[in-house]
Amino acid sequence: MAAVALRSCRRGLSQILSNGGFSTVTSKGLGGVRHKSTVQYATRPDLPKLAYRRVKGKSPGVVFLPGYGSNMNGQKAEALEEFCRSLGHSYLRFDYTGHGASEGVLAEGTVGTWKKDVLFVLDELAEGPQILVGSSIGGWLMLLAAIARPEKTAALVGISTAADHIVTSFNSLPLETRKEFEEKGEWTIPTKHSEDGVYRFSMDFLREAENHCVLQSPIPITCPIRLIHGLKDEDVPWHISMQVAERVLSSDVDVILRRHGQHRMAEKDDIKLVVYTIDDLIDKLTTMV
Repeated sequence: MAAVALRSCRRGLSQILSNGGFSTVTSKGLGGVRHKSTVQYATRPDLPKLAYRRVKGKSPGVVFLPGYGSNMNGQKAEALEEFCRSLGHSYLRFDYTGHGASEGVLAEGTVGTWKKDVLFVLDELAEGPQILVGSSIGGWLMLLAAIARPEKTAALVGISTAADHIVTSFNSLPLETRKEFEEKGEWTIPTKHSEDGVYRFSMDFLREAENHCVLQSPIPITCPIRLIHGLKDEDVPWHISMQVAERVLSSDVDVILRRHGQHRMAEKDDIKLVVYTIDDLIDKLTTMV
């Protein structure tokens, strides 16, 4: 199994994070967004169109996988585009079915639906090996994609990775509570990330999600993996990132814990850490080649 390194900072990272502004993250720079990519739509036979933004460039490319109910226009996604553009590396971000500008209905989506979205993007829109950057449920989907498409996966960066989380959370409820939700046919979870204050998951959604759980056995992923998690994450506990690190077969795994980091990891220093981590992986991968 993988060796796990708990690291509060990387070499030189403390100095990097002490400076202000994204432009100091690396020597390559990360200035203000100047040339924002345009929204395009990918047509799939008998499936909803997927909205995406793409910047062409060198390999390895970077693909951003957002969280549940989120979209490709968040702070992390925007910052990563400008960073990749400044390096001359390709970058792709997109909305899952039922999310953002993509077609479909969120409530009708499943983990399997969104896994298919990611695989389509890797197969049809991304060229060559990619660094997959997954936020929350996007971290779960990046693992599923890496298992299904190892040849397209150069490395993984998980942010508040929520592998199996929706399933394990429901199964950890008291039996009587689970029965009540099963009778209603829906599990409602209070959240500050939704306009109506709750996430709603049908029993069918939960049953389908069980088919994609990865933490019950060794995870056949061998590429470099970086898992960033906040100790103050109230939505997805940080120990899930530890579980992922313990189960993957890769020998190159780091877990980076942010003492004050919260679930979305959207503070300026959080984003700089993500960018620095990707920059370090790009250097590593290009040196290996």
